[in-house]
Amino acid sequence: MTQPTPVSFSAQDIERFAEHAGRIAVIVDAEGRLDVAGRRVNRLCKGALKRALEAESEDGLKEGSVLTLAWPAGMSARAVDVVCLPRNASETLARRAGGALGKLRGRADLLIASGRLRRVGHLVSGVLLRDYSFDDHKTSATAPAGSVEVMCSDPETTAATAAPHIAVAEGCFFTRDLVNEPANVLTTTEFADRLEQMESLGLQVEVLDEEQLEELGMRTLLAVGQGSDSPSKVVVMQWNGGAEGEAPLALVGKGVVFDTGGISLKPAAGMEDMTMDMGGAGTVAGVMRALALRKAKANVVGLVGLVENMPSGSAIRPGDVVKSMKGDTVEILNTDAEGRLVLCDVMWYAQERFEPAGMIDLATLTGAIIIGLGHENAGVFSNHDDFCRSFLRAADDESEGAWRMPLGQAYDDMLKSPVADMKNIGGRPGGSITAAQYLQRFVRDDMPWIHLDIAGVASLKSETPLAPKGATGWGVRALDRLIADNYETE
Repeated sequence: MTQPTPVSFSAQDIERFAEHAGRIAVIVDAEGRLDVAGRRVNRLCKGALKRALEAESEDGLKEGSVLTLAWPAGMSARAVDVVCLPRNASETLARRAGGALGKLRGRADLLIASGRLRRVGHLVSGVLLRDYSFDDHKTSATAPAGSVEVMCSDPETTAATAAPHIAVAEGCFFTRDLVNEPANVLTTTEFADRLEQMESLGLQVEVLDEEQLEELGMRTLLAVGQGSDSPSKVVVMQWNGGAEGEAPLALVGKGVVFDTGGISLKPAAGMEDMTMDMGGAGTVAGVMRALALRKAKANVVGLVGLVENMPSGSAIRPGDVVKSMKGDTVEILNTDAEGRLVLCDVMWYAQERFEPAGMIDLATLTGAIIIGLGHENAGVFSNHDDFCRSFLRAADDESEGAWRMPLGQAYDDMLKSPVADMKNIGGRPGGSITAAQYLQRFVRDDMPWIHLDIAGVASLKSETPLAPKGATGWGVRALDRLIADNYETE
């Protein structure tokens, strides 16, 4: 998998600036005041840094911005990056500034003189997250990436503070790799194998095969995959870092490794993007990896349903009726509304087996959510106000867009079927809401639940401040933050 750039922490040594051959980043405040490191760089480049800041300051320096001096005279560095950040910069501002540095860095070594900045871990997080690239299938040789070194007053303490941020970045990278992989590489079997490898991190990983799923009664999940040669699977990942016997938080992810739409075949244009239809499962996997890497003091179980939706002589058809693990019957009106069929069985299994303290499902579920919210926010649906507020707060703290959407009986009534307990679609109006209503039918009355429709945010055609174009890893940071703030024991 793609690994984050190596990061080291060292005591400040301004005498090294003259000979550093990569990039050097120094911190200034909004007034352009230089700290010790900045003054040293300014002397080395014969006052060029000060003059550049004075020219920039005519319009005022923007917090979070980066001013670059390329190939400064008197130094070996290819560039000096001047980062405008107050000492008490917010988490979001520090991350965004780090993202700007990560984009500028390229393959060069980066030396950051963090000065008196307090949120160094968030700055480093931004550098790492934006530094990601997915090159596994490119045959041209890629120059090895340089390292990131942070100069600070207390390297040991700063390293310890930054370690969880680095762990979460690795979790994001794992999610991005999974979502970016083509479907001929990331089959259901390969996906399960990659998750099993996380046992080396301390996770308990269990793979349920088709025979076991049949015995459990997961017929809606199996129905989705029955048209494919790839075997359907459910992978259960447990992280038991909290108090013994304490009910876990359950994360459930849709893992459709490729979605043709089945018999309700999608249009050819854009179908290649359906390699990302396992984005919910990818996010769950990334969160579980992050929790294990940072040794989170919480009990969390991640469950992912892995299937491929293909048209064939054995595929489910519109009009078929299938019984779920819960026992409810579902009339299949559209085989392209398959994610909810996967999730409902896994959600029911999660509740029956683990009796979790709360449950969150994630899925690239509907195009309708993109029409409603674009690519800025995931759709958030919940039956529990406090639980939902906790998640929205965590998402906001991590700058991951999320917007609460409604639920209601009128939407649920749109799922009524004349031949079964429910239909798998409710029509075009409110498509993302009726999909959530379908899932809510498989949530116990006393179970705090959140459904995250991430179709618009899991993979993008353009870059963001913290990710290049492609898979974003959306949700790994927000869910890790939710767990850290609400579920970890002392």
